[in-house]
Amino acid sequence: MSGIETAGLEPGDLRPAAAAPTGDALRALLLSRIHDVPDYPKPGVMFKDITPLLADPVAFGALTEALAALCRTHRADKVVGLEARGFILAAPVAVSAGVGFVPVRKAGKLPGATLRQTYDLEYGTAEIEIHSDAVRPGERVLVIDDVLATGGTAEASLHLLRRAGAEVVGVAVLLELGFLGGRQRLQASLGDTPLEALTAV
Repeated sequence: MSGIETAGLEPGDLRPAAAAPTGDALRALLLSRIHDVPDYPKPGVMFKDITPLLADPVAFGALTEALAALCRTHRADKVVGLEARGFILAAPVAVSAGVGFVPVRKAGKLPGATLRQTYDLEYGTAEIEIHSDAVRPGERVLVIDDVLATGGTAEASLHLLRRAGAEVVGVAVLLELGFLGGRQRLQASLGDTPLEALTAV
């Protein structure tokens, strides 16, 4: 099992957070659990499937701890997860770091008063929302998602959260698909806000 032996970990070996792998060992562990699925959801696309990682308690635990460490480093008050797989990653990070969790959802999915942000897709537009009282002015938030691809959703979330009065202290992703140019798209919106990818291809 490539990546596991080098980190000294075996499936089912639940270690305390302090023993979680870091650096190259963490990257090897995470990448070994992300599977390529060719021609999904359409021919020519190589889909990055993170469900094997989520099913492995060692890898998922190491991922959660790495993101929680970023949360603590940036002194975040809340963790923001982007729909949909960002929810899966961000919620346990919030619990581990002892902070609140805020979901950024597709339009029409939240009850009550919301703030909405529209952004451009290749063909057409999309909208995301948060509850209008999800963050308080001045709260420090860390945005988490599974994959940074073209950057459209992440860019829209930055605008939405800042409109709500939040201070975005960082954006963190499990995997950056560098060939799609998401980091370049986000540069202007990020400003001095760090963008951290635990792995990249």
